[in-house]
Amino acid sequence: MAQPSLIDPERYALESQVRECYGRCAYTHKTHEKMAERLHNRHKAGKWANIVLSSLITGGAVSVIFAKGATWEGYAGYGTAALSILSLIFNAYLKDLDPGALAQRHREAASDIWNVREAYLSLLTDIVGQSSDLTALRERRDSLQAALHKIYHAAPHTDGKAYGRAQDALKNREDLTFSEHEIDVMLPESLRRNGSGKRDVHEA
Repeated sequence: MAQPSLIDPERYALESQVRECYGRCAYTHKTHEKMAERLHNRHKAGKWANIVLSSLITGGAVSVIFAKGATWEGYAGYGTAALSILSLIFNAYLKDLDPGALAQRHREAASDIWNVREAYLSLLTDIVGQSSDLTALRERRDSLQAALHKIYHAAPHTDGKAYGRAQDALKNREDLTFSEHEIDVMLPESLRRNGSGKRDVHEA
């Protein structure tokens, strides 16, 4: 896209950089959200699988107790022992990975990144408004970059699958975009741009 002739080149360059930062921040925020969702679902599935395994082990143990002398007593005992070993391995796996705790870390990272993302949006608004000094705007940009670096340094890693889901949510489902009508519905009537409480914008 050609650079608008009426915009100061330095301001335009800063706006372009902050737009890129905002885009990367939005993708990272959504990717951490998708990682948290997947890990939460994995944690729930793991808990239910553990409940099922425990029930089968208990049922097998009861069968062995009350099946003394029955022809299938040995099979019940072997089955119970196999399920017990499987349960032990499964619990060790869950304890080592702890998807529930990891999901919470991704939620916290997403929350922190969301705050920076909104700050980038405010910065873009001020850059486009052209009323703020470029030096002050650059200082805000640098401050946001430093804050984001700290968040990324402590945040858990994401993967390609979560990024793909974030990409689908942002590009195809338009998670971060709203029509004028959608925003109006969420606002009091006096603040709406359409309908009975419409506020007209007059050109200078």
